[in-house]
Amino acid sequence: MPKSQKPNPLIELLINIVIPSVILMKLSGEQELGAAGGLLLALAFPLGWGAFDLIGRRKINFISVLGLVSILLTGGIGLLQLDTQWLAVKEAAIPGLIGLAVLVSTRTRYPLVKTLLYSPALIDVRRVQQHLDVRGTARDFEVRLQNATYLLGGTFFFSAAMNYFLATWIVTSPAGSEAFNAELGRLTLLSYPMIALPSMLMMMAVLYYLARAMRELAGLKLTEALNQGGGRQ
Repeated sequence: MPKSQKPNPLIELLINIVIPSVILMKLSGEQELGAAGGLLLALAFPLGWGAFDLIGRRKINFISVLGLVSILLTGGIGLLQLDTQWLAVKEAAIPGLIGLAVLVSTRTRYPLVKTLLYSPALIDVRRVQQHLDVRGTARDFEVRLQNATYLLGGTFFFSAAMNYFLATWIVTSPAGSEAFNAELGRLTLLSYPMIALPSMLMMMAVLYYLARAMRELAGLKLTEALNQGGGRQ
């Protein structure tokens, strides 16, 4: 896809969650594709979409790469028939690593909150900085950014804990079996309302925190701070 074209959320939902879940739950029987065939076909959709997205954008995204690694690990656990405990560990490890990276980034010059939320693709960073400099509140805003980074890391740790809980609760059958595939499909479906949506709401709360900081310290409403120039700074 063109670099400027944003993916359709409905298409992403279908390809990454709905279609793979239906395949795992309905086409993994011996009379259909079998456990291994169903798992491979289900994983092909999010794996293919993720690879296409990375190639289309022509740049490597840390979170996108972790997503692809997660899919490959899920396939490996199922095809190699490993203990299902590894699935729970994997489900928790991916968001946990992102959360850890977010926290570690606070000790660097480039906190990840500037990549995920306070990004030039979303916020007119130059304009906000100009207003902060005029008001002499740039240092106070950096403190708010650091607090936002901690809050953002918390959303990923919440996701890690919920992923582990759901995986151990739902997926109990041996890996490589038809029942394992069906449970994996249910896990995928339930992860959206129980994990993805709450995490999205938490991220929106962090964005609101930043919007409030920009209003108080830079004198800009969120609508005034949003980047209207397609991400060019």
